[in-house]
Amino acid sequence: MTASDTHRAIEAVWRIEAPRLIAGLAGLVRDVGLAEELAQDALVAALEQWPESGVPRNPGAWLMTVSKRRAIDLIRRNERLQRNLIELGHRLDLEEEPPEIVLIEDDLLRLVFTACHPALSMEARVALTLRVLGGLTTDEIARAFLVPESTVAQRIVRAKRTLADRRVPFEVPQGAELAGRLSSVLEVIYLIFNEGYSATAGDDWMRPGLCADALRLGRVLAGLMPKEPEVHGLVALMEIQASRSAARVGPEGEPILLLEQNRARWDRLLIGRGLAALDRAEELSGTLGPYTLQAAIAACHARALTPEDTDWVRIAALYEALARMSRSPVVELNRAVALSMAYGPAAGLELLDQIVAEPSLKGYHLLPSVRGDLLFKLGRLEEARAEFERAAGMTRNARERALLEERATACRNG
Repeated sequence: MTASDTHRAIEAVWRIEAPRLIAGLAGLVRDVGLAEELAQDALVAALEQWPESGVPRNPGAWLMTVSKRRAIDLIRRNERLQRNLIELGHRLDLEEEPPEIVLIEDDLLRLVFTACHPALSMEARVALTLRVLGGLTTDEIARAFLVPESTVAQRIVRAKRTLADRRVPFEVPQGAELAGRLSSVLEVIYLIFNEGYSATAGDDWMRPGLCADALRLGRVLAGLMPKEPEVHGLVALMEIQASRSAARVGPEGEPILLLEQNRARWDRLLIGRGLAALDRAEELSGTLGPYTLQAAIAACHARALTPEDTDWVRIAALYEALARMSRSPVVELNRAVALSMAYGPAAGLELLDQIVAEPSLKGYHLLPSVRGDLLFKLGRLEEARAEFERAAGMTRNARERALLEERATACRNG
C-alpha cells in the first residue's frame, strides 16, 4: 500500500470511527472539547505511524487506545485532577482490544444529546453535530452552508465553551425531559438534511453531501433509540425525500419540480427503506407525530407511479392533521398546495389568503411562489407574474431565482 493509499484509508477510517471515538472519550473525561482534542491527537499519531507500520487490523481500537493513553498523560500532568487519577485509571483499559460495544453505543447516544443541547444556538448545534458526529472539517461545514470558515470555527469553539462553562452533563435525559431534548436532536438532523435538499443560498439547487450526512446521523440514531417512533419517522421522511435526488436536478443543474420529475429515476431502494421505517414508526406510535405524518405524505408521492396517481385527498387530510398538531404557517402553506391539487386552485388560494399576512412568512419566498402558481392556474396571469417576480427577489438561491424568473416571463408571454 502506497503512502497516498494509506492516507485515504486513514481518512475513511476517521469518518467512520471519529463519532464513536469522541463519544467514548467524552464519556471518560466529561468534556466534548477535550475529547475531540484527544481524538485529533490519535489521528495525528495514525498519520505519522500507519504509513510505516500499515493500517492495523482493528483501526478503531488502535485509535481508542492511543487516545486513552493521551488522556492518562494529560491527567498526570494536571495537578488539579490528581485526585481523580486512581479512579480514572481503573476505568481505562489500555489493552488494544475493541471497546465494549454496549458502552460505546451508550456514549455515542450521550454525545448526540450533548451536541444538540438547547443551551446552544441552532447554528452552534448544527456546526458541532456535523463536526463531532458527522466527522466534517470546519472547511467542509463552511462550504456546505456558504459561510466563512472562521465563522464555523468560532461557533464550534463557543459551543464547546458553553457546554463546559454550564457543566452540561454528558448524559441522555430521562423522563419528561427526554421528549423535549429528543425534539432538538431531530430538528438539528432534519435542518441539516433540508439545507442539502433545498439549499437556501448559492449557485446549487441541492447539496447532496449534507443529505447523506443527515441520513447517516438519522440511521445511527434509529439504531441507538429503536423504540422511539419519531426517530423512525424522521428516517423514513429523509429516505423517501432523498430517493428523488437524481430526478430533482436537470443536466445543467436546473431544478425540476416534483410533478415534472421522471419517476423512473427515483431510487427504489431508498423508497423501500423509507417505507419500512414508516411502517416501524406507525407500529410504535399511538398518535402519529409530525415527522411520521410528513413521512406518510412523502409515501403518498413515492407510491404513485405517475403524478396523476397521487392521492391528493389523503395528502390534504394528512396536512390537516399536521396543521392541528404544529400550528405552523409553513404547514398551512403546504396544505394550501395539497388542497389546490385535490379540490382545485381556488380552494388552495382561499386558504393561502388567510395566512398571507402572517408575520413569520414575511420574506419567505415560497409564499409568493405558491400564490403565483395558483393564480397562474386560475388564469390571473398579471397577478401571478407579480408574485413570481416578488418571490425571485426574495430567494438567495440562484437556481431557484432563475426558475421563478422564467415563470414570471411565461406569465408575461401569456
